[in-house]
Amino acid sequence: MKKEIYLGGLSFLLTACGGINYVGIETCNPGEVTFPQDVRKVLMVNNAMAQPEKSGYTYSLLGVVQDTAQAKADSALFDLCAACGTSMLDASYFEDVLLFHDPLRDSGSSLMDRKLTRDQVASLCRSNGADAIISLDKMLFAMEREDVNVGAGFLSGTITVKMQGIMRAYLPGRDNALATVLIEDSVEFQQAAENLRMLNYYLPTANEALRIAASALGGKVSGYFVPHWSEETRWYYNNANSRWKEAAAFASSSKWEQAEAIWKRVFEVTSSKSQQAKLASNIALCYEMQSQLKSAHEWAQKSYELFLASEGEKNRNTELLKAYAEVLKERILADKKLNTQIGSR
Repeated sequence: MKKEIYLGGLSFLLTACGGINYVGIETCNPGEVTFPQDVRKVLMVNNAMAQPEKSGYTYSLLGVVQDTAQAKADSALFDLCAACGTSMLDASYFEDVLLFHDPLRDSGSSLMDRKLTRDQVASLCRSNGADAIISLDKMLFAMEREDVNVGAGFLSGTITVKMQGIMRAYLPGRDNALATVLIEDSVEFQQAAENLRMLNYYLPTANEALRIAASALGGKVSGYFVPHWSEETRWYYNNANSRWKEAAAFASSSKWEQAEAIWKRVFEVTSSKSQQAKLASNIALCYEMQSQLKSAHEWAQKSYELFLASEGEKNRNTELLKAYAEVLKERILADKKLNTQIGSR
């Protein structure tokens, strides 16, 4: 069994048969933007200009580019704002998240990034009872659909939607935005069918593809503005030793304090640096699972140094523990920011 773990920008492929057990962990992460404590109600607005219908969409049918390709982005812009607002509301961070249903711009280029003015912010907050505004100020889509013959009379269709935009947070009484967030993502749809008519039935239309992609992006970018939970994968090392197995049994039942105590006792009597490195990594996980991040980081760093000494810099375990120590260091900093954001809310 193989499993890929992503930590600190690095990807590792580990094999479970080597004595590694995996465990899921949910971490609470702060939003990128920190709002003042008195911001209770937020208004989501669409200040982006929809791109022209024939801009940014390419459709290739059996290698021939079609000149009829077009897609409307108006609804997709609204869907992005709605999905972002709904996700923020679900986070229960603000008292309320309101959605301004009408677009603020009706002219100009979709390529133009136009910020809200101080007067616009004040007027929108006053008329909607909001303390702050989150605005989609620019949004561009690049969509490609390619239908190819895959043999036996079947067609395969792929739609790829790439998205880039700018969102900002505004507070009344300020000349400049509180924060500017660059957003970017892509969504792919793929389907096969026995003919073009059925393929068109299975795949979303161009307009639907834009709306689905925009909603997905909106749900993701909400995490820039509110604390949010994410699921990650951790691991602990095991072997045939009875004490290791006993600790692993406690770990599998989420009894991290008991597992930690056993792994520490084994660590103290083990002479092998390689085994000590694995035990130190396990102990770091126990501390992390008990939200003792400083101790977790200290043991992860110790594990990394032991792996470095026993197995070398290029060893898979050495690289993994280096990344894990960095992740824990980032979690310590993130927790400080999270405490600031949550405060007295």
